[in-house]
Amino acid sequence: MNSTELRTAFSLAFIYVLRMLGLFMIMPVLAISAKHYPDYSAFLVGLAIGGYGLTQAVLQIPMGVLSDKIGRKPVIAGGLLIFAIGSLVAANAESMQWVVIGRFLQGAGAIAGAIMALAGDLTREEQRPKVMAIIGISIGFSFYLALLLGPLVVSDYGLSGIFYATGMLALLCILLVAFVVPNGKNIAPRGDTLPVVRDLSQLFSNPQLLRLNISVLLLHMLITLLFVQIPVFLIDLSWPLSTHWKAYSIVLFASIIGLVVLMSLARKQQKVVMLLSVAGLALVFALMAIDHSSIVYLLLVISLFFTCFNYLEANFPAMVSSIAPAGKKGSAMGIYASFQFLGAFIGGVLSGSISEFIGNQWVFVLASGLCIIWLLIIQGLSATSRLKRYTLNTINQTPDIALQQLSELEGVEDVTVVSDEQVIYLKADAKRFDMQQARRVLGLQE
Repeated sequence: MNSTELRTAFSLAFIYVLRMLGLFMIMPVLAISAKHYPDYSAFLVGLAIGGYGLTQAVLQIPMGVLSDKIGRKPVIAGGLLIFAIGSLVAANAESMQWVVIGRFLQGAGAIAGAIMALAGDLTREEQRPKVMAIIGISIGFSFYLALLLGPLVVSDYGLSGIFYATGMLALLCILLVAFVVPNGKNIAPRGDTLPVVRDLSQLFSNPQLLRLNISVLLLHMLITLLFVQIPVFLIDLSWPLSTHWKAYSIVLFASIIGLVVLMSLARKQQKVVMLLSVAGLALVFALMAIDHSSIVYLLLVISLFFTCFNYLEANFPAMVSSIAPAGKKGSAMGIYASFQFLGAFIGGVLSGSISEFIGNQWVFVLASGLCIIWLLIIQGLSATSRLKRYTLNTINQTPDIALQQLSELEGVEDVTVVSDEQVIYLKADAKRFDMQQARRVLGLQE
């Protein structure tokens, strides 16, 4: 990667880390720290933890499309400003209802699509996957960092301290966008980086993508559902909030070892490991419904949860990318992200509601049952092949005969033509596909 691409990758990844910290840091602490509010309830805790997911889900695609009209940086900066305002509302809240409102405002700063599109604009096609990977890794890193930092920050500065800190981080990110992130120089073809409205209905009904969208909804529903309960269990086991980071560090270390084992097994049996991971989640919640009165037992069960969660979280986006038709990855990933955030919202609401009105053991019974249904859903998921994506920029309209010849080249699996962008998207087996031959078929200079 050149200097511009490196600067793009790490500045946008840093923005992602700071912003996602603000969304995630309250997850391991809110159920305990919010008890001083006069209207405290398990339902409102669940709504506050998952509330950001609803506005993220609704606005994710529209904000991405808006960035195509008015520019990436204005949308990113505006989203960060909305996030900062939401943080300040929550920091100054005197009731849980206002914390919930603040969280909904935080989620309204839905800038993931615009960030990915800007990353595409600033990078060459052959380097783009590396940049996207760096940004993707930063998202996972921010979640684990939030689990460790949340209990430490709240023990010293209280819940409002977390919200003030995240608001300040969002304002810092605006400065990074203005002065550190490079200005757009290349305009990446939209289809593989940004949602395109005309593609959405077709992709919503794609049965393979729908299975993955439902899967990520359930996955994020389960993790949000879990974090409405775990802090309370740790307190009941005489672990003060300031020491919860120790429990999470043990869990994260154990789950990383488990993840390495699963990934090594998945090289030969990807679908089997995926099914085992979902079955593992069903087992986790069944065990939680039976007992959670021992700290060793609880840490072992949560470690199993994160092992399975991490494997699925890492592999689902790659599967979406592989299954999405050529030139439509941006739209497919936009829908996927919306389902992901919607799952976080549903998980918070369900966990809080069931805990308050029925009892928390029924939360785990429901979760285990949903995992069993999930197993049936993904049984029909086809194995995905590792195909590479190529983009060919054309000057004039391509004759039909040339497109036919292109589709018949060795290794080519899918061809999509976007006439108004003068772009042809390909999905092909890199081991068999000859890019120079494709350019000759289209009459492009080498």
